[in-house]
Amino acid sequence: MGLADIHMHTIFSYDGTATVPAVLQRASQVGLDLIAITDHDEIRGALQAEQLASKFNIQVIPGVEITTAEGDLLALSIRKIIPAGLSLIETIHRVGEQGGFCVAPHPGATGFGMKSLNAYSIYRALRDRDAERILIGIETYNATTLDRAGNHAAGIWAGRLSIAQTGSSDAHVLDAIGLGATIFPGSTSDDLLIALRTGTTQVKKGPEWSATRVLGKWFAQYLLSAPAHLGISLA
Repeated sequence: MGLADIHMHTIFSYDGTATVPAVLQRASQVGLDLIAITDHDEIRGALQAEQLASKFNIQVIPGVEITTAEGDLLALSIRKIIPAGLSLIETIHRVGEQGGFCVAPHPGATGFGMKSLNAYSIYRALRDRDAERILIGIETYNATTLDRAGNHAAGIWAGRLSIAQTGSSDAHVLDAIGLGATIFPGSTSDDLLIALRTGTTQVKKGPEWSATRVLGKWFAQYLLSAPAHLGISLA
């Protein structure tokens, strides 16, 4: 069985704190087979990770966490940026044009600036014949969300919509990588895609952090990463 964490951030996200090499090293250390770098409306870190992956004995799916008009969307297996602010269905179609696929992250979760899709938006997208082939998963366990009730609701929605479930860390600090993960038959990105399409994924839940720990670790690491953020903004 393979283990994937397909929602995490690097310093290429405005709220990320870790460099790409550090993320790859940590992911390998905690035993992940596959990761996706999904920075906010930014793909440079994901493409860099894809190039460096073999040095860390890990597989990388390039991706983006896109800010759609209706909430955040994980776009995976894409290599060109898709504009923020489009409708959910239009965004999904554009991901499909690149041969990618989508997962709805932390749906329904609120608080601390989160921009989440609601149940109606997801349902409407799944009724679109083309979008339904591309939006193939719902994140039902987000390890670092402050809204634990959102995880429970997402699980209910996934069951009612008969869509694959994923677990992810949504890591913004190194220590959080792998706290949530997706178990799937096989070990490659192709195997993960098959598992999502056939609904054979399983969710792995790691130790839950308190809200104080989530915010405290992020704030401390964000301060330390400020010079790296400045370097990226000037690049």
